[in-house]
Amino acid sequence: MSGWGEFTTARPNIARVYDYWLGGKDNFEADREEAQRLMRIYPPMARLARDNRQFLGRAVTWVAGQGVRQFLDVGSGLPTADNTHQAAQAVSPDARVVYADNDPVVLAHAQALLTGPGVEAIAGDLREPLGILGDPVVCKMIRPDEPACVVLACVLHFFDFEHAWQIAGAFTAWLPPGSCLILSVGCGDEQTGDAITGAYSAATLYNHSPQQIAAFFGGLDLAPPGLVDAEDWRPDWAKVPSARRGGRILAGVARKPG
Repeated sequence: MSGWGEFTTARPNIARVYDYWLGGKDNFEADREEAQRLMRIYPPMARLARDNRQFLGRAVTWVAGQGVRQFLDVGSGLPTADNTHQAAQAVSPDARVVYADNDPVVLAHAQALLTGPGVEAIAGDLREPLGILGDPVVCKMIRPDEPACVVLACVLHFFDFEHAWQIAGAFTAWLPPGSCLILSVGCGDEQTGDAITGAYSAATLYNHSPQQIAAFFGGLDLAPPGLVDAEDWRPDWAKVPSARRGGRILAGVARKPG
């Protein structure tokens, strides 16, 4: 989720900074400088990005294994390895996936690279969930009479708590019973969180507490191991790992009762 506007390589871009941390090639000098500057402030930044990407793959695989065959990945970012449709269709070849992002460069890449049966990419602004949910492609691809999964991976920390809570609530209200929400949010202790949010220049960044992040799952049942660090989210783990300090990405998967 990067914001509409005239394409420029002179300023860092959310999606391209993240792409650099993942080892991608779709980034420019301003993005690399921003990514490297943040890594000097907090060296594990690139590892956290990779942890989030790996969590997404495991989470989508698990949700598809529960019988969910339709996915809406919002603020999906630039395509890279192990995209949502690849993980879902590896479990259910007939799975349907819609990617939504408001960055025109992301959308162009997605429409060129994320192709195949059951895969679409649309322009959609996370600040306006109803616009995404009412898009003709979403209405065609996501059937209201069967469970679906919304993916909000590393996007809600770009909104203040009230706005982020409203966004998550709009998507979960739309989901049919038995559906899932895959969610990850960056956060940090007071020292690290303040340093990162104060230094990030590609967008405004907010440091939500673990309690606030848990509230984004309001009304849903968290699947084990609950809300944990992204690298620790594995559905076969018997116990919740101990919380880490410093910068973190908290992640979880929840099901809508019914």
